[in-house]
Amino acid sequence: MKNTNRNKQQLPASQREALLNTLKARFEKNMHRHKGLDWANVQAKLEDNPGKLWSLNEMEDTGGEPDVVGYDKKTGGFIFYDCSAETPKGRRNLCYDREALESRKEHKPEDSAIDMAAAMGIALLTEAQYRELQQLGNFDTKTSSWVQTPAAIRKLGGALFCDRRYDHVFLYHNGASSYYAARGFRGALSI
Repeated sequence: MKNTNRNKQQLPASQREALLNTLKARFEKNMHRHKGLDWANVQAKLEDNPGKLWSLNEMEDTGGEPDVVGYDKKTGGFIFYDCSAETPKGRRNLCYDREALESRKEHKPEDSAIDMAAAMGIALLTEAQYRELQQLGNFDTKTSSWVQTPAAIRKLGGALFCDRRYDHVFLYHNGASSYYAARGFRGALSI
């Protein structure tokens, strides 16, 4: 179900409650992702940050299945990653960034990964974050996900993506303007 409040960044009470219930159920089902963390603390932080809750709803609406994967002691924030088995369905067929999108002469995708993430209020996973996620399960065994690309690589026209094949996590490169039905992006959000 698409969020009709995309630009308001505030969820109606009923939608907020439904999202909190979904996140709580996922949190309790996957305790191995966040050992030692308590849902009551996560929920309190979410309720104090309606804009971040809106971003989590965007992650959920696009198929990301966000879940808590850590706690940052320095900031006191809970870290959420997209934990869907495959790259989120609502975030596929995207080139890497705006420059790549504008460089395409024909067959342009609807959006870019960087622009979509920014509109959602999240960031693409870094390679390190992607590898951390893969320690929690087997993700992207049939799909792949764009990851943050160093400026030096991007300047030369490339972009990076990762996936899991043969029980190993691989990092690859491609032209930033490329896009595929099985490639999207995973996001990170700290609350």
